[in-house]
Amino acid sequence: MFFKAVKGVNCLRRVTKQFQRIANILTERVAELLCASVLVVDGGGEAIAQTPKNTLYSPFKTATPSIRIPIKIANDTGEIIIAKTEEGENISPRLAQMLVEMIVNQTLAVTQLPTQNELKNKFIHDLLSGVIFNETDILRQSEILGMDLTRPRAVILIDAADYILPSISNQEINDKWISQKAQHIISSIVSFFHLPNDTICAYIGNGEVAVLKASSTQDLVLWANSEDEYNPSWANLTALKRAGSALISRLKFDTKTPISIGIGRHHPKIKGLAKSYQDACAALSLGRRFHGKNQVHCLDELGIAAFVGIADENTKIDLAQHLLSPLEQETDLIKTLDAFFLENCCPSSTAKRLSIHRNTLSYRLEKITSLTGLDPRKFDEAMQIRLALLLGCLGDNSEKLCKRTMPKAS
Repeated sequence: MFFKAVKGVNCLRRVTKQFQRIANILTERVAELLCASVLVVDGGGEAIAQTPKNTLYSPFKTATPSIRIPIKIANDTGEIIIAKTEEGENISPRLAQMLVEMIVNQTLAVTQLPTQNELKNKFIHDLLSGVIFNETDILRQSEILGMDLTRPRAVILIDAADYILPSISNQEINDKWISQKAQHIISSIVSFFHLPNDTICAYIGNGEVAVLKASSTQDLVLWANSEDEYNPSWANLTALKRAGSALISRLKFDTKTPISIGIGRHHPKIKGLAKSYQDACAALSLGRRFHGKNQVHCLDELGIAAFVGIADENTKIDLAQHLLSPLEQETDLIKTLDAFFLENCCPSSTAKRLSIHRNTLSYRLEKITSLTGLDPRKFDEAMQIRLALLLGCLGDNSEKLCKRTMPKAS
């Protein structure tokens, strides 16, 4: 008798969730279409789905003829068994096999379709990676996915790998874990910034979440300071860093794990998002290496590491000009720095070269520190200023920062 060949439905399952899901769909649809009782067993003969659900093998407890069709989904194998009851019509085995194959193929096609979140994540990943070039295509796809990319935005890159990435090896469990953890991070971010349209978030892999933060002055009013001064290339970066500091506190509280953040500056146009992402990636990578995890990192706060670690020359030049922008109108201070470095940072010989009193030199160096936040009397900061001066001479504003060539030190 057939019922001796299968074990109970409630026994230990050894099939994947995908096989179980398709088995459930198969039993319901085949039973409905053929008006027959249907049972699915796995490769070991264990019953994993049947119709009708409220009985236990009742259609199969007699030796009634049945059609047995093998099924294989990925690495799982089994059989679908269609019972022929005495009062039922004969079922063509060929028709039954074609029907089963069609239902399996349709179900697999539907289950493999990407979700809205998966499409969004891939789109943003490709956009930030520079894979998508055509601005019209970008706007059309973003509109379909419900995102407004017409507003000025900068990238905040969040490293939450310690929270998102699991330590176990089961791929199916991992995918579900990663999806849930990434969504929790994204929910916290959206909640922090209050307005979903203000903040576009995507999980881009490797435990990282990219935030496309609206970055106009109005969008950052909560973190802006009336004393902040911006130049066009680094607009509202100070407010973005304050927002990042507040956000990291929120995320560390919500996840109870270390979080690191890289801040990218705003670049114009939609294509500028890829450049902002590059800034954020460089800041995050260099910042973690030189300053450690659990912090907010930005290129203008990495010191010498930024000039050494950044590969793109234009970014280094922009950074140099940004750091020295407070001195653009201070020609005496630029000349003082040139002389100070030519004299190997010796105050007495520098004052002599400039024909000024030591107190005047001290006042100028204090003013440089006050304006730039960098003290030329400290080695690391002096190196940063010196490199910025040299790189500044290569940029568009070289006339402002390098108006003359100092004579060689005697």
